[in-house]
Amino acid sequence: MKQKVIVIGAGIAGLSAGIYAQKCGFDVTILESHNIAGGNCTSWKRKGYLFEGGMHWLAGSNSQEPLNALWRYVGALDDSVAIRMNEPFMEFLHKGASIRLYRDIDTTERHLLELAPADVKEIRALCNNIRKVKNLAMPVTDIRGVKVTKKRRLPLSLLFSAFQATRVIKAFAKVSRDEYVKRFSHEGLRELIRSLTFDRVGVAPLFFTLGNLARGDGGFPEGGSLPFAERMVKTFTKLGGTIQFNARAESVIIENGKAAGVNAGGKRLDADAVIVTADTMMIDHLFDAPLKSSWLDEMRATTEPTNCTLLCLGINADLRKYHERVVFKLKQPIKLDSLTYEDLSVSNYAGDPDYSPAGKSAMTIQLPGDTYDFWKKAKEDGTYKEEKQKIADKIIAALAAQLPETEGQVEACDVATPLTYERYCANWRGSWMTEMTPEMKMKSYPAAIKGLSGVYFAGQRLMPPGGHPAALMTGRTAVQHLCRDTGTLFISED
Repeated sequence: MKQKVIVIGAGIAGLSAGIYAQKCGFDVTILESHNIAGGNCTSWKRKGYLFEGGMHWLAGSNSQEPLNALWRYVGALDDSVAIRMNEPFMEFLHKGASIRLYRDIDTTERHLLELAPADVKEIRALCNNIRKVKNLAMPVTDIRGVKVTKKRRLPLSLLFSAFQATRVIKAFAKVSRDEYVKRFSHEGLRELIRSLTFDRVGVAPLFFTLGNLARGDGGFPEGGSLPFAERMVKTFTKLGGTIQFNARAESVIIENGKAAGVNAGGKRLDADAVIVTADTMMIDHLFDAPLKSSWLDEMRATTEPTNCTLLCLGINADLRKYHERVVFKLKQPIKLDSLTYEDLSVSNYAGDPDYSPAGKSAMTIQLPGDTYDFWKKAKEDGTYKEEKQKIADKIIAALAAQLPETEGQVEACDVATPLTYERYCANWRGSWMTEMTPEMKMKSYPAAIKGLSGVYFAGQRLMPPGGHPAALMTGRTAVQHLCRDTGTLFISED
């Protein structure tokens, strides 16, 4: 008889864990509190528009990336899924001129040198830092002691890339964003770099993002989040797995120090093992006694949330002449709680029929920063709806000042706050990633707690800074722990 496994959560981590476990011969049931799968990998419709709430680009979309084999293994990608590689990657509008960042780093370098020849030294240094980290692809490895059908080993080239990347991180660990920006004399370049970095995090993440793109990765799968997650659901159910939607796990049943099942909907569901993919920052309610582990204590002490307020607009105008990712400086800064925004980054889906009706344009604008407490207070004092309308009005006016075709043409508007993500995805402080501050160590947390048998953990929080690839990888790792503990052969990717 097959061993029964219950997975809590049908986000990317839960679907990944479910697929790997099912392929390895376990009988898997996934419990999902929402009525759809995907978790943070999500989008939603309003008045004929589709608004993207989870995916902007995907690590592992390039077929040469190690992660690509994993995405194909779980069915998220296949030969039928078109990958869009917009070039240039983004455009910054500065005083009537366009400053562009291309996926091809040589093209970016030439463009910036033509724009700001006085900054030749810093432009070359910027591009060389991107080149130093561009070959650092996320590795795929196996845990010690697990039997696998195909062993994954780290190539020496990746170890060299990791060494190069570590040197870049150390070189910029104590360089603030403001210090770095002052190295450039061109006003537009300073504004561009400022718009793409955060003071608390520094500038090193910018090099890694652009390095990923320069490697030929970071494309956008056609259709975005919803079909991406749905393809994983189809893979899981075709393998014989079961998903129960609108099924909130109330507690993990532990008997004699071992997982025995899950309580959900007032019913006991027996299992030989449980994989918890709910946000690890807030899972104590699933256990009779608070979990105790040094790695869990460290996570909770050092994790800072990455969240945002997301404004979604459906505009009755064809805005395809504007770039898919356009950034511009505001004529007047916009305040939200204690945060001040001097520029806006707009994702423009005008040319994508999956998101925008013919002749119309779906757009989303992120206001990054932890405003969870502000929105929670507004919810409690009854001003939540009013505050959402206020920020929407400010953004719509700012957008019209820069893109005049939008004035008076907004026919759909939706504001998603950190409370929205908390409500639908049960994320700590509504955060969909972990802030990678200079003080944080580049490490992954274990998938199990010593002394607690048959309980495993997965989810983007276990591999900072997180995101879809981290969720995918941790689901795989949790199943490798399960296979090792049960003496089961892990069925590797071809």
